[in-house]
Amino acid sequence: MNTNQMPIGAAVLPGAVRFRVWAPERKRVSVVIPDREIVLRPDDGYFSEVVDGLSAGISYRYRIDDGGSFPDPVSRFQPEGPHRNSAVVDPNHFPWTDGNWSGVPLKDAVIYELHIGTFTAAGTWDAAAKELPYLRDLGITVIEVMPVAEFPGKFGWGYDGVHLFAPTRLYGRPDDFRRFVDDAHRCGLGVILDVVYNHLGPDGNYLRQFSDRYFTPHHRTDWGEALNFDGEGRAGVRTFFIENAVHWIREYHLDGLRLDATHSIFDDSEAHILATIAEACRKAAGKRTVLLTAENDHLDPKLITAHQLDAVWNDDFHHSARVAVSGRSEGYYSSYRGTPQELISAVKHGYLYQGQRNAEGKQRGTATASLPPEHFITFLENHDQVANSAHGEHVYQLTDMATYRAMTALLLLAPGTPLLFQGQEFASSRPFPYFADHSGDLGQLVRNGRAAYLAQFPSLATAEMQAALDDPGDGATFEAAKLDWAERDRNPQLLEMFGDLLRLRKQMGPLVDGAVLGDRAFVLRFGPAQQAKLLLVNLGSDLHLGFAAEPLLGGKWQTVWSSEYPRYGGRGAADAGDNWHIAGKSAALLSPI
Repeated sequence: MNTNQMPIGAAVLPGAVRFRVWAPERKRVSVVIPDREIVLRPDDGYFSEVVDGLSAGISYRYRIDDGGSFPDPVSRFQPEGPHRNSAVVDPNHFPWTDGNWSGVPLKDAVIYELHIGTFTAAGTWDAAAKELPYLRDLGITVIEVMPVAEFPGKFGWGYDGVHLFAPTRLYGRPDDFRRFVDDAHRCGLGVILDVVYNHLGPDGNYLRQFSDRYFTPHHRTDWGEALNFDGEGRAGVRTFFIENAVHWIREYHLDGLRLDATHSIFDDSEAHILATIAEACRKAAGKRTVLLTAENDHLDPKLITAHQLDAVWNDDFHHSARVAVSGRSEGYYSSYRGTPQELISAVKHGYLYQGQRNAEGKQRGTATASLPPEHFITFLENHDQVANSAHGEHVYQLTDMATYRAMTALLLLAPGTPLLFQGQEFASSRPFPYFADHSGDLGQLVRNGRAAYLAQFPSLATAEMQAALDDPGDGATFEAAKLDWAERDRNPQLLEMFGDLLRLRKQMGPLVDGAVLGDRAFVLRFGPAQQAKLLLVNLGSDLHLGFAAEPLLGGKWQTVWSSEYPRYGGRGAADAGDNWHIAGKSAALLSPI
């Protein structure tokens, strides 16, 4: 497939390169290459020219109105960082081997979120690719990569990207990313990329040099200026972001996108930008399945029902589960009790808040219109939730291992689409706090902002805890977050449990219903009578039902799996189906006798 189809950027042609950039308010734009400067022709708000004798690899910048020169907003690679020259890249050069790859359907998705810079010691695409067979054998089907668009500094999460078409130089070259995806497909793994279309980073963002129309004063985000998807001059802005989404699908063969903070993407147009992006991505993928998922703090199912995305992150499940295992209900967890009924409802209905008021007295969420459970991505950890703690602690560090095993069983056997965060499967001890390499005043603003955000949790608002918070700009904070793969070998029991649960997951029928069995215990029933299964979860002490006055328990049952098996590090558990004695801090899967 020829991928030089973008109407913007630098495109390699036979014996030439075509440059095209949007700058509707500018009078003159020229491209500066090592040996000369060529004036571009005005082109209906764009400036463009085909320059003979050029090829891939050449560096260039754009000069605006005979003044300063800047990198290309549509640069495919910034070899020396966001402030320096752009490099012409030929996306057709890579020798793909995935011609028969058809993607991963949502119903088969088990997502593993990772950060390339900390997933391995080397922090590169090539190093991460070596772990792909391990993830496949574990039972993962989709890898979700945190943002990789070029950003300033030597390390960062990637949510402050400024060159949205250019994979950051920190992890390798563009073809290294392509090789990672090609290797993943060879292993039977899909790859989706986290993209940020709600704001751009503050350092190295040169969009305004080309046009003020990229931003709008009519909306505001938590990170500053909102992007202009519905105001005057929006056509060029919409083209920029639509083409960005398509370019990841077409030029990198990605299997989808995770759209960050969609509640801060404002668009009152008749055709919402997200729906337009979804349509364009699926057209670019052809017969290949594309998964489009979203984070949305407003819990808006319209992302699926109207904008045609596939799935949304279910923060309600996470928040209730986090309270259930940790006993802490503060900050944004204060609207959750972690009760059995909350967990049952999150599994059955997706969002817990569908328009009712939360602890702050604010209406939250919208009715989910009975969307099937696979449209809700459930998790016990992700990058945000691990980092929103004192020192980037993982869930198992906030509870005990028996409770952690039991809640993991709920996550992996329930019908929502599960997401794991890197190292979760072997109880990584490495923290994952927020880190970003900003210097000077910006670095101080980031430190202050992070401390202020965490102060919503009273336990983190004390002077003692504020003083102890990790410094996001310290290289040691970043280095400490790198996974220690030796821990995988030191924790084989937990790793075995994750693998067993993901194999059992394939045998689970559709969810029938759930019922509360005790203050800390509940049951979920799956599948038709002959293939029925019960999942018992008890997060409290031993429960002796004595008699089981609950229709979902009807019939004769035997335990086929328990989180307390000794091979997982458990203390053993009797057959729960024999006398309805449910061991404390455990989960058990039962089938009919």
